[in-house]
Amino acid sequence: MKFYKNLYVGDTIKKPDKIKKKLKKYAKLPNVYVIAYQQENNQLEIYHSLFMQQWYYKEYPPYIIGIAGSQEEAIDVIRQMTEDALSRTGQADLIAYLFDEA
Repeated sequence: MKFYKNLYVGDTIKKPDKIKKKLKKYAKLPNVYVIAYQQENNQLEIYHSLFMQQWYYKEYPPYIIGIAGSQEEAIDVIRQMTEDALSRTGQADLIAYLFDEA
C-alpha cells in the first residue's frame, strides 16, 4: 500500500502516522475512510477502511491520497483537494494536480 507524499488528512484523524501503519498491516479500523486513486479508471474513490480486508486490495493495494474519520469528512477532504487545485492551477482536474505535484 502506498501513500501520497502530501497525504490529505481529515480533521478528526488525530494520529495519521499511526493510522497509516495500521492500514499497511490491514488492521480493522472501523472509523477510518480512505480516498484512493484508482489507476484503472483514473479517478478518486472513497472506501471504508474495512474494504481493505478483502483479498483484492491485498493483491492490488490502493494508492491512498487521503484519510478521514467519516464518509462526510472524506467528501470534505476531496473538496479541499479541489480548492487547492483551483487555487494553484486554475483548474479542477484533481488527477493532473495531484500527480504533477507528486
